[in-house]
Amino acid sequence: MTASLAQRCAALAPDERAALLDDITDGEAAALELDWQWWARPKQIAPAGDWRIWLMMAGRGGGKTRAGAEWVRDLAETGQAARIALVGATAADVRDVMIEGESGLLAIAPPDLRPDYQPSKRRVVWKTGAIAHAYSADEPNRLRGPQHDAAWADELAAWRYPDAWDQLRFGVRLGSHPRTAVTTTPRPVPLILDLLERDDVAVASWSTFENAANLAPSFLDELRKRYEGTQLGRQEIYAEVLREIEGALWRRAWIEAARVRQAPPADAVHRIVVGVDPAVTGGAAADETGIVVGCLADCWCRGSPERHVYVLDDMSLRGSPDTWAQAVVRAYRLHGADRVVAEVNQGGDMVETLIRQHEPGISYRSVHATQGKRTRAEPVAALYEQGIVHHVGTLAKLEDQMCSYVQPEPGKRAVSPDRMDALVWALHELVIARRAVLVA
Repeated sequence: MTASLAQRCAALAPDERAALLDDITDGEAAALELDWQWWARPKQIAPAGDWRIWLMMAGRGGGKTRAGAEWVRDLAETGQAARIALVGATAADVRDVMIEGESGLLAIAPPDLRPDYQPSKRRVVWKTGAIAHAYSADEPNRLRGPQHDAAWADELAAWRYPDAWDQLRFGVRLGSHPRTAVTTTPRPVPLILDLLERDDVAVASWSTFENAANLAPSFLDELRKRYEGTQLGRQEIYAEVLREIEGALWRRAWIEAARVRQAPPADAVHRIVVGVDPAVTGGAAADETGIVVGCLADCWCRGSPERHVYVLDDMSLRGSPDTWAQAVVRAYRLHGADRVVAEVNQGGDMVETLIRQHEPGISYRSVHATQGKRTRAEPVAALYEQGIVHHVGTLAKLEDQMCSYVQPEPGKRAVSPDRMDALVWALHELVIARRAVLVA
């Protein structure tokens, strides 16, 4: 059964529905409007049983954030938990999605029970005395020490530093039955794969389309047109945990084996490059502009210094040409880069002009794609297989594109892998074009 009680009621014949609802009072009707048990689908309600972690894996727009927020609300309003941790991938995610978002804690609360959000103290306080403290997974050390009797971890698969999960779990230790709810898109990263193997984890999984009643038809149509039948669609819409994909150039195992937690020290770095794959249009339906930062640095291996590549950041975004030009300059300045490398097959001279409007003296080189994406990417993928490319932390969206991209079938349009393309251009500049890496 995937429908909520409200949906099942709406599906009844008119006379059956009238017999069920006609006798309820206005007060009871008002209470139903705020009753999550009435509106929620069964998978969105915490399961019975002796679980420690409730893992909710759902497609984009599937209602997992609402489920996590309602679980926290119930704990706080009924006095089941006094200290709750709210942890998102970044501080902005906690604020904009978990607390202030359309399905966040403030929006779902009944007016007379609305908690007090105290942003300066990074906490949400209910009238019952329950307090939810906000943490960013980008700052694992802030989770050292604090104790909680419940936690809500959002988009765990996209946390850049897995250590944040370890620190959170150490701190969920108060009360008779400390529990954690996880709401996430199902990426096959070690954290998620480990949770799927544990007997104290209750797993719920559902697709975006199970929440169709609450989503705009135009949004659902766009999902079908762009992602139906693709590997990315299986993950982002149908919530499948995809392991290694046949035909993909990259293997997640390669990325995991070489992943590091920190960037190399400044005195070991030789070059820093920003790779750019620009979009020529803006708007919600436009492609993203890929903006990926990599560096070439000394890495002591087998007793002799070798130069390895470190992928420092993925600052890709969707926006107008002026918006992405500013983002490119921001990446260049933030990381102290010595070169921007941008593909100009579509934008031509406009790409350089836009960037120089914001940074006239920027070191810039344009590149033209004369080969297919796969041919161009193959030597870069080979560097990963050799173990000489290291991602600093987790770069979830970039890694998804890398490990899900396969050559499209003739006549079919593939989802544009803009982040992957930007990575390829950056690594071509650092390694392939210069032949600067020594491989033993």
